[in-house]
Amino acid sequence: MIFPCEKAVWYNLPQIRADIAAGLVKSGMTQSCAAGKLGVTPAAVSQYLHKKRGRQTEKTEEYLAGIETAVKKICAGACSNEIRAIVCQCCQIISRHDEQGGIVCQETL
Repeated sequence: MIFPCEKAVWYNLPQIRADIAAGLVKSGMTQSCAAGKLGVTPAAVSQYLHKKRGRQTEKTEEYLAGIETAVKKICAGACSNEIRAIVCQCCQIISRHDEQGGIVCQETL
């Protein structure tokens, strides 16, 4: 049995990180700087960009707007609590639109 939180950690969060990393690099940030902002290694960012990490599923407009907001806030130096809230929302969006459905967590944002 796979619990919803396991699914979030193994599938949703890597996808979110990959999409945020791609957005940061697209905005002109170096892979090394993007890695520092995300708390991952530069090698992880490289793998995200080459789609070797982070599953790639269909992305809704709502999800892409959340990723874009996260990228802009990270570039502007937003606090980690703001980013955490956006990442949680993106995770819930993925879960809602996932084939197996279901909200991963019930945290009120």
